[in-house]
Amino acid sequence: MTDSDGRPDPGSAASEPKYAERVYRSVPGVISGVLLLGVAAWLITDAMLTGTGRTPWVALACAPVFMLPVLAYTIRPTVLADERRLLVRNPFRTVHVPWASVEGLRAGYSVELFAGGKKYQVWAVPVSLRARKKATRAASRAAAADDPRASRSSSLVNPMRSVRAGQPDPTKAWSDQVVNTLLEIAERNAGNPDAAGPVVVRWCWWIIAPTAIGLVTLVTLIIATN
Repeated sequence: MTDSDGRPDPGSAASEPKYAERVYRSVPGVISGVLLLGVAAWLITDAMLTGTGRTPWVALACAPVFMLPVLAYTIRPTVLADERRLLVRNPFRTVHVPWASVEGLRAGYSVELFAGGKKYQVWAVPVSLRARKKATRAASRAAAADDPRASRSSSLVNPMRSVRAGQPDPTKAWSDQVVNTLLEIAERNAGNPDAAGPVVVRWCWWIIAPTAIGLVTLVTLIIATN
């Protein structure tokens, strides 16, 4: 049994993963999202309470138009992985990929997932060129000190090389470590009978629909005001 996002139903013992589910998300993105939502809530509430004429209605219409996209782009993006599947929550859709359907993962200027003959962006794992340069410098220092980790210091993701969970590698950027870990999980579980199936994509209508309705309402109010 699974829920609407394809996650195991806690009430089904057979669906419980053998290993703890891994969760990846951008902490800076979540923090910035919470701050933006807090500021927006304060400004919109103030306009609704103290505004005159159509101002309160305009402020109310602005709430979903601004706040829901902020929520979608900062707090919602998440990557979840267990022994059965990879679940990627992007701003406006959720991609459920059984491990047997994963064709590849790549960390270039962004993290990309290849599955079912298509390419999907992975918003929850942003690529930082600054972090990658820092990791490259650390790798160079490790090489100079004859550190064994220097043999794994390439900033390009290699499916045959990975970093064990819980052991951050300073010679690799966070995004590259996450991709390597996911590739390792995919290789380990691709032959699992429970990890087979098609790629399922679901749109996040609870964000898309209210945002569209709010935008239409906002435009209507602005036109009526003029």
